[in-house]
Amino acid sequence: LRSDFLTTGPEVEKFEAALAEACGARYAVAVSSGTAALHCAYAAIGIGPGDEVVMSPLTFSATANAVLALGGRPVFADVDPRTLCLDPDRAEEAIRPRTKAIAAVDFAGCPATLDEMKAIAEEYYLFLIEDAAHSFGGWYKGRPVGAIADVTTFSFHPVKAITTGEGGTVVTNDVWIDRAARKFRNHGIVRSPYLAESIGLWRYEVESLGLNYRLTDFQSALGRSQLRKLDRFVARRRAIAARYRAALGDAPGLTLPPDSPDVDHAWHLFPVRVPPVARRAFVEGLHARGVGAQVHYTAVNDLRLYRQLGCDPRETPHALAASASLASLPLYPALTDDEVEQLIAAVRETLAACIAGAS
Repeated sequence: LRSDFLTTGPEVEKFEAALAEACGARYAVAVSSGTAALHCAYAAIGIGPGDEVVMSPLTFSATANAVLALGGRPVFADVDPRTLCLDPDRAEEAIRPRTKAIAAVDFAGCPATLDEMKAIAEEYYLFLIEDAAHSFGGWYKGRPVGAIADVTTFSFHPVKAITTGEGGTVVTNDVWIDRAARKFRNHGIVRSPYLAESIGLWRYEVESLGLNYRLTDFQSALGRSQLRKLDRFVARRRAIAARYRAALGDAPGLTLPPDSPDVDHAWHLFPVRVPPVARRAFVEGLHARGVGAQVHYTAVNDLRLYRQLGCDPRETPHALAASASLASLPLYPALTDDEVEQLIAAVRETLAACIAGAS
């Protein structure tokens, strides 16, 4: 706060360098939110009017909204009923002549099947975008999330693995995507030695449409501090998830998220599934016991805006079924062991009450 910069300055560059190193990538472009990261990423690969992006409907609406904002069209493909990440086979079936990219979403912190998605993208000459808002700190087959897709986006919202208050980043190994994202982040502005020499240091050009998605220096300083704690934060999330799994594996009517040998889960969320007829009673019963359970997500193609655009959630039955049965239990590093045990007890009490009410 006492430095010469409050907005974009040297702390941003240091934060970007640390992010790129953490992700095993060449470039990181820090931006003002996870949504801004998606918008920059889609713009950087050239999504425009009429272009289609195949994606999972089981995500926050920003994954699709940013495509619409550029004049493109989200095309929803179904999820794997086990992991709830985009199913590669269904994604391939959804590819059409106007398809330009696949957006794989790392649901709850579980990386998508990136090798298969990458192979499909390469076969059809598409870009692969990984919406990794949930999975910062996760790994896929021994590689950090951010090192595999053509473009990866992260969110640093307060509930994520690390936070800058609000913020996000675009990560890539492609220099042209990096440059395009940086330009879009800053109003499409370009400065050049030629302009400075021929006209003056103040002269710049706007070569394409862009927005103000810059991150501040003090947010970046917070991000660098948070980044040093990432391993500890993710380890604690994994420990809490392991305790939930051990304690609730036999709970009647409750389906737990799966383990996968291919991934090191980041555990942004701990999503459980209950019978749809009991979901409201389950969530409200937890709230009555002081547990802030939440639902992630209503399928995007079941939201009013997308139904008005002609989307039919019945075309993605696994996502629709999950959307009707999911509930997320609290999971964040500051939870103490005692609080976790209280949460487990509350889940069991609530389930028992739901079962008694149903009978």
